[in-house]
Amino acid sequence: MGQKTNPVGFRLALNRGWKSRWYANKQEFGTLLLEDNKIRAFLMKQPACQGTSAIDIRRMSDKIEITIHTARPGLVIGKKGSEIDVLRGELSKMTGKEVWIEVEEIKRPDLDAKIVADGIAKQLERRIPFRRALKKAMQSVLEAGGLGVRVQVSGRLGGAEIARREWYKEGIIPLQTLRNDIDFAYGRAETTYGSIGVKVWINRGEHVIAAKRVKTEQAQLA
Repeated sequence: MGQKTNPVGFRLALNRGWKSRWYANKQEFGTLLLEDNKIRAFLMKQPACQGTSAIDIRRMSDKIEITIHTARPGLVIGKKGSEIDVLRGELSKMTGKEVWIEVEEIKRPDLDAKIVADGIAKQLERRIPFRRALKKAMQSVLEAGGLGVRVQVSGRLGGAEIARREWYKEGIIPLQTLRNDIDFAYGRAETTYGSIGVKVWINRGEHVIAAKRVKTEQAQLA
């Protein structure tokens, strides 16, 4: 049986929330969805948003509230809030709406799949051997407290003529168990010999809500 379900989408509404939180009718839905994609693409290209893992968007009538989850909040805010003011102004011009920007710091970046995937991609772009980059990333995740990690790269690895896929795994990665908090993300390394895709799965342990639910059900059965 193929394992083709996105681990994040698989856990939505159980222990994950949506990245965009708003309601719209059929006429507006497509326009707002494209606008969300443009906002995220614009922010992820900005030098100030390096180390950003996720961008949450909330809409309230003519206002947009954007929350940037980053491992480097000082870079996003800038000196006396200068960078965040520039971003706010650019996004207001782009959308024609009032924009609020909040910054949330990621306390443990080594347990965030997106940051780990982007870190591997940057190393591959600097021509570091892919096996060394993958093993170093896995070691960092396990040292940070992760219960398991799986990393996968695909493309012209090492400049080979034929593209291939390689993956490594350490620890426990139960993708079928909903009670485990599995973080998944992908990145892309643009090398001189082509694009290399990077995928990362990180097991951050049992989710508190799901674990409590299981214990309650076991107590009721007993």
